[in-house]
Parts: sequence; C-alpha cells; structure tokens
Amino acid sequence: MTIGLTPLTENMPNGKATKPGDVVFAMNGKSIQVDNTDAEGRLVLADALCYAHSFNPQLIVDMATLTGAMRVALGAGATGVFSTSTKHWNLLQKSGVQTGDRVWRLPLFSHYTKQVADSQLADLNNIGGAGAGGACIAAAFLKEFVTHPNWMHLDIAGVMDNKDEVPYLGKGMAGRPMRTLVYFAKALFSNEFTD
Repeated sequence: MTIGLTPLTENMPNGKATKPGDVVFAMNGKSIQVDNTDAEGRLVLADALCYAHSFNPQLIVDMATLTGAMRVALGAGATGVFSTSTKHWNLLQKSGVQTGDRVWRLPLFSHYTKQVADSQLADLNNIGGAGAGGACIAAAFLKEFVTHPNWMHLDIAGVMDNKDEVPYLGKGMAGRPMRTLVYFAKALFSNEFTD
C-alpha cells in the first residue's frame, strides 16, 4: 500500500508571522530556531515526516522544491537524492536509468548535521551555520525528523521546470521525476526488489 501525504500551508505575512530568531516546536517536540523565514518549507515538511511514521511504513520518500542550492548544484540535469537506504537508492537509480530521468545521490555527512544542530536557542537551526552546501544542510535538517531506517529525500528544485533541457517535454512545469517514481514504486512492489 502507498500512502501519500501533502503538507500544505498558507505562507502570508502578518503581525503573527514567524520572524528571524523565533523558536518553533515540531510535532516530535524538537525546538527549531528560525534564522531564515524563507526556509519555511522544511519546517512544514518536518512535521509531515514525523506524521508519516504513524503509518508504520516500509519506506518514507519525500519530494520538494526545497532549495535553490540544488538548482545551482545539479541544474536540470538530475534530481538530487539523499538516502539512508542504499538498497532503495539503488532501485531508484535503476528506475531513473529506465525512464531517462536521472537521479544523483548526495551526502548526508555528519558535517551538515552539526551545522543544523548549531543553535543557542533551540535543538536545531532551520538553515545551519554556513552558507555553502545548502541542499545538504536542508536534507540534514529533515533527517532530524526521521527515525525510520529507510528514507529518501528528493530535492526537485532543479528539475521542476523545463526550458529546453529535456527534449520530450514542452516548456514549463516538467513533472520530473514522476516517471521515475512510478517505475520505482512498481519495481518496489514487484519481485525486482528484495530486502
């Protein structure tokens, strides 16, 4: 069975809006220092990841246009993937080869985790300490809300639209890497994947 969660919120400024330096609490009780209010998507996604655990899943996959840093790192050439499961990563990578929508694995080094844990006011900081490695820092932040051993985060900021990079797609929103995810799900629930 596949369960899809869509965390949505309205992002509108007013007198009660989150301000830089505010501390908020995630669903799992972790406190988060908000140093950049433009990095709000990861706050919403953090609660969705916590909630996903309540379904006792085999695998948690999240997908978001999370960082401009991913567009800088990979452009439209591939979807950036962070994974705690090499087996699931390998299947996703094979699925990308089959569909023509490339995926590229990026690191979840403790170096990035240390940056998001660098806060004087809270358990975590929503953007970390350094300016470089933004996509990796965002993934490290999300990982703080995942206790399940099988998790993949797909940052689709670089592939969300098509200018002229992908010849089989018209200009505009690309829908990438949906073909890869469909192929991946089919393979996951067939005999192509074994634990």
